[in-house]
Amino acid sequence: MNTKKSKSSLQKKTRIYIVLFSIGILLTIWISQVLFLGYAYESYQLNKIEKIVNKIENQNITILELETLAYDNEICVEIISDVGKGYIYNDKMLGCELDNPLVQKEIRKFINNSDTEEKIRIVNNKYDIKAVLYEIKNNYGSVILYSSLKDVSGASTILKNQLIYITILVTIVAVIIANYLSKKITEPIEKITKKAAKLKDGNFDERFDSSDIVEIDELSSTLNLVKDDLKKTDELRRDLMANVSHDLKTPLTMIKAYAEMIKDISYKDKRKLESNVEVIINETDRLNSLVNDILELSKMQSNAVAVKLNIVNYDLKEEIKKIIKNYEIMEKTKNYKFNVILPDKIMIKADKDRLNQVILNLLNNAINYTGNDNQVTLKVTESKKDYLVEVIDTGKGIKEEDIPYIWDKYYKKEVNKNHQREYIGSGIGLSIVKEILEKHGFKYGVNSQKNEGTTFYFKINK
Repeated sequence: MNTKKSKSSLQKKTRIYIVLFSIGILLTIWISQVLFLGYAYESYQLNKIEKIVNKIENQNITILELETLAYDNEICVEIISDVGKGYIYNDKMLGCELDNPLVQKEIRKFINNSDTEEKIRIVNNKYDIKAVLYEIKNNYGSVILYSSLKDVSGASTILKNQLIYITILVTIVAVIIANYLSKKITEPIEKITKKAAKLKDGNFDERFDSSDIVEIDELSSTLNLVKDDLKKTDELRRDLMANVSHDLKTPLTMIKAYAEMIKDISYKDKRKLESNVEVIINETDRLNSLVNDILELSKMQSNAVAVKLNIVNYDLKEEIKKIIKNYEIMEKTKNYKFNVILPDKIMIKADKDRLNQVILNLLNNAINYTGNDNQVTLKVTESKKDYLVEVIDTGKGIKEEDIPYIWDKYYKKEVNKNHQREYIGSGIGLSIVKEILEKHGFKYGVNSQKNEGTTFYFKINK
């Protein structure tokens, strides 16, 4: 059974996380100060006593120096000589209970045994004693060091009371800060979300504003780039629809017109009938070519359909000759001139049909946009590593700002009305070229200068 994960807003989560973080810090303080305070204080007192013991053992100090040392460290000292006479120092200090019967009992035990050093922790609620007793024997007799631990209990009580007030104060401050920070973080995100939602409705005029948060600025910049690309793509898509509609409508109109002419006029005249049928066939081929281009591009760009290349070894020169031969009719009827410059052999490994399609599309593109001299050049240059294939026209060139978009499936180069060709297509030919070359792994590109023509090229690895 699938269970949906509960969701909450970023603002709410930010508040909760900040408050929980503050509570975690307070709990850490409570645990460290309340639970471990006694242990820390006892360790501190033992360290002071052990320092005094080290000085007694390693230095020949006088009784006066011992008394001063004990006083400076707030330690009670009792010296019991070998004859049993005792001297107590700092006995007026708060918490000094060396004369307590329980403490004296422990001291007598030490005097009577043979140990030269002993450490005892005394805890007795009846006598209200909580202390550390350190005993060492030296040339003075038995030196007893006593440190009370009762002070830490009082300190713990005071600290607990203070921590209660601190906890309340910190919780209030944490909630205030959490509210402020959550709004500070989420407000720009909410604005971005609202503006991003407008993109689906085709509103590409919104700008994503920057803020004082680096990550949100990066998100805004990325969305602005995406928005600009979507706007450009939408414009190109609209152009494509207009171009395809026009390209479909023109041959359909021609087909209908010539079909009606056959029906009404030329069906009796065999010569005119054949001429009209030829026009209908040509326009049908034009329609078929357009539809095939759209289907081919759709198939190649679809992740659902895996397009496999049929890689073979062959001489590209022979294929180019066949392709150029198909354009002889244009040289005779339209005064086009095709300049072909090829090496002796062009032995390559590629998908023959698809690479022919690339060359055809590039030639058709050059025919559409070449200059008034009607010249198109197909040139193949051989190097040690590859063959460079170039298709060159003499047209007005491509604007520099348009070059990044020429391979887009929606792009169609702007053409002067007085310079339109009969074979202008829907603008998806270069997209097909791009897809085929990328599937082969061939490098490709375009060089263009204003009023000096355009060169499309690709490289075939040897």
